[in-house]
Amino acid sequence: MINVIIPALNEEEPIADVVRAIAATKIPSEIIVVDNGSTDQTAEHARSAGARVVAEPQRGYGRACAAGVRALSPECDIVVFLDGDGSDCPEFMNELVDPILAGRYDFVIGSRTRGKREPGSMNLQQVFSGRITGVILRLLYGVRYTDMSPFRAIRRDALERLGMREQTYGWNLEMQMKAACAGLRILEVPVNHRRRTGGESKVSGTLRGTFVAGTRILVTLLRVAFEKL
Repeated sequence: MINVIIPALNEEEPIADVVRAIAATKIPSEIIVVDNGSTDQTAEHARSAGARVVAEPQRGYGRACAAGVRALSPECDIVVFLDGDGSDCPEFMNELVDPILAGRYDFVIGSRTRGKREPGSMNLQQVFSGRITGVILRLLYGVRYTDMSPFRAIRRDALERLGMREQTYGWNLEMQMKAACAGLRILEVPVNHRRRTGGESKVSGTLRGTFVAGTRILVTLLRVAFEKL
């Protein structure tokens, strides 16, 4: 069984369309939207589109993802993560889950930098940081990453073995680093990426957001790398 987790903070404009687009793929058995302390109608719109809404009022991207993991149904075998802003393309979900269903891989990440990107969907800092981080992780672990995309799929039992701790924007990087350390069978596939379809970005939309996210990612990189020494 496949479940989808969508961490969401003030995404009332795009969230219903995102949920409906995921449901239209007929891949997941359940779509979980984690309302991460929204002050708008995100939860109501997600629920009306057919998602199960879980509340995580203490803000933090990693906290929201972890709350979604705790809410997974017992029958769930594969977990898919993607953002609720409309930028990820659910029509590529098969590209992520099929290699896991076939038993060839444990963790599949969608690379936005290798796919077709709508102009303005990623800023230069996002592309550069993904590439540089990929180079560092290749030197550390011998695994090739080109992006820290939120659009990813992983076997649930493998995810539970990783012991995820990060509560903020370093969640995605921590997963990639720990997956490499754990010897998971990892695949990166190209996926298309769009500009968000509503609301404001919490990361690339402001200088402060970019700085905070970048700092948390750097802290996570150093913490996990030294943990594994």
